[in-house]
Amino acid sequence: MELQQIENLFRYNYRPLCLYALHYLDDLDNAEDVVQESFTSMWSKLGEGAEIKNMRAYLYASVRNKCLDQLKSVSRYEELHPQLAESLEWEEEVREDSFTEAQLWTAIDALPAKRREILLLNKKEGLKYSEIAEKLGLSVNTVRNQINRAMTTLKEGTIKLYFWIFG
Repeated sequence: MELQQIENLFRYNYRPLCLYALHYLDDLDNAEDVVQESFTSMWSKLGEGAEIKNMRAYLYASVRNKCLDQLKSVSRYEELHPQLAESLEWEEEVREDSFTEAQLWTAIDALPAKRREILLLNKKEGLKYSEIAEKLGLSVNTVRNQINRAMTTLKEGTIKLYFWIFG
């Protein structure tokens, strides 16, 4: 496998894998470490001549296993393990949700800076248009227009994500 293919795999899957790991671990730094370790492990196996047919599935399994290994070292593992072991459907749903969530955040990150800030203040922080206008020194109409434009952009590019997150 070429380095460019690995880089593309990393670029496309890093954020969804981190979000996936966060469903197991409650610490972003640990989640990122697990994802990086999984990529390193895959790279080593490929370097040793191993054939990995579905690299994305390999990475998700690797991240899951490394998260469970971390949880084993923590006493919480006994509490969490039965739930995780029983629900393969949960596993698949979390995997899909983390990928979808990463796509949404990528789309939000691509918005112009001021529009993104206004959208996040409204949707994430729960501020009203008037509160955002006051905080940023804008008119309520400008805030309304910026949120409408942001939502239109997100709907056009990611209509399924919009309904999933903002319902």
